[in-house]
Amino acid sequence: MADLTQQEWTSKLHADDNAVVLDVRTPEEVAQGIIPNAIAIDIYKGQGFIYEVEELDKSKNYYVYCKAGGRSAQACSVMNQLGFKNTYNLIGGFSEWTGEVASI
Repeated sequence: MADLTQQEWTSKLHADDNAVVLDVRTPEEVAQGIIPNAIAIDIYKGQGFIYEVEELDKSKNYYVYCKAGGRSAQACSVMNQLGFKNTYNLIGGFSEWTGEVASI
C-alpha cells in the first residue's frame, strides 16, 4: 500500500491503464458524489466487504478512497492481506478532493 497525495494519486491514476478506482464509503456518503468511474464497496459491510473485494481482479491496480483517508488505508491493508499487490490510498480522501465529481 502507498499513501499518496491527491496530486500523486491523480497523476498515477491517469497514467495507469490497469487502474480501478474503489470508493469504500457508505451508500449515504456515495450519494453525495463519487469520483468518476469508481466502484463503491462499503467497508462497513465487514465480511461482506471482503466477499465483494475477493471478486475483484487482483492483477489490477486499485486507487482507494473514503471520506478522509482512514477507512481507505484500512481497506488497502485488508486488500494487501487478500493478495492484492498494488493499492494506493488517497490521503485526505473525498473531503479534500478537488477533481471531477460524478453523481450516482
